[in-house]
Amino acid sequence: MFILLSTRRDISWRLARSAYHPIAILSQKAWQSRYTRTMATSRFIDVGVNLTDPVFRGLYHGKQKHAGEDFTVFLIHIKDMNVKPKQSDDMVAVLERAKAAGVRSMILTGTSLKESREAVHLGAKHNFYTTVGCHPTRSKGFDSYGKGPNAYLSELDNLISQHLEGPGRVVAVGECGLDYDRLHHSPAETQQRCFRMQLSLAKKHNLPLFLHSRSAHVDFVRILREEGFGEDGGRAVGGNGGLVHSFTGTSGEAEELIAMGFYFSVNGVGLKTEENIEVARGIPLDRLMLETDAPWCSMRPSHASWAHLDNLPTDTRKLYLPRSVKPERFKEGLSVLGRNEPAAIGGVAWVMHLLLDVSFEELTEQVWKNTVEVFQLTELVDENKDSST
Repeated sequence: MFILLSTRRDISWRLARSAYHPIAILSQKAWQSRYTRTMATSRFIDVGVNLTDPVFRGLYHGKQKHAGEDFTVFLIHIKDMNVKPKQSDDMVAVLERAKAAGVRSMILTGTSLKESREAVHLGAKHNFYTTVGCHPTRSKGFDSYGKGPNAYLSELDNLISQHLEGPGRVVAVGECGLDYDRLHHSPAETQQRCFRMQLSLAKKHNLPLFLHSRSAHVDFVRILREEGFGEDGGRAVGGNGGLVHSFTGTSGEAEELIAMGFYFSVNGVGLKTEENIEVARGIPLDRLMLETDAPWCSMRPSHASWAHLDNLPTDTRKLYLPRSVKPERFKEGLSVLGRNEPAAIGGVAWVMHLLLDVSFEELTEQVWKNTVEVFQLTELVDENKDSST
């Protein structure tokens, strides 16, 4: 007779990691089977996907590796206009893998005026949500715009106004904020000015913010406070809260932003180091969202998070971390090495459920609730947990 002990509501993952423990040997299959059944009905909203990036159309650093029916829409990314599509665009396959992994919806990120327009177009086509804004590293775009920075802001404003309803609707202003790691793209003064300008759009349209902060916390929170977002997410001045996406800050920075009324989303980069892991462990579940930031920010074997994937059930691992090949060896049905995909959000969820010491189901359902509430995704309020879309 064997007695199975667990200090958690699930079979202890720590026990399962002890591969030679007699209980672990007997319980491993049952443990994985139980988790696989639970995870099969898990649902995700990837709150940060850069679906407009050319790599999803086979373009890598201006070189065509694989292409397809939407190829001509993105010719602007190609220097050699004589390039001919050789293989099929795998956008459909990327979205199918996401669906199989439980991704019910996505928020497509706008990082410039041009890419915000593309995001709205793709959002309408695939029935996803979008953000409209300008990434801090693209802030020079305000000044280089032909009619000037105020006209650039006006174009963002018009794009939001025209797409507040229907497929592809805008649910946040951003990606906006400060990035002092890459000042060679846009100087700090330019970033700060453009950040303030975009905060005015959140106030005008009563939309949440989709925020970016890298090595700029002091100025980041100072500007938010000066613009009325110092408490309750800026609701007193017309704001509507928001999310600090791809969070990689310190525990102290997280606490300050929580007090100001903001949420956090975590991806592979936010789980890269042991320091990141400890910060992520301290994020309250009721302030957490999940993202991939695809095609960037994947979890890698060199990251601290990778060890936490050891006991990801095999069948589910195939869904969250599908087999991949190099771009030049592209083959239909396989993912591309080095290109993150929305399907990988399940791996992020797996790591976070271990760090927060809650069941996988509890984590995914609370994150779903957080996301729907913050971004007012009313279409998903009555979404049946066991349904597929």
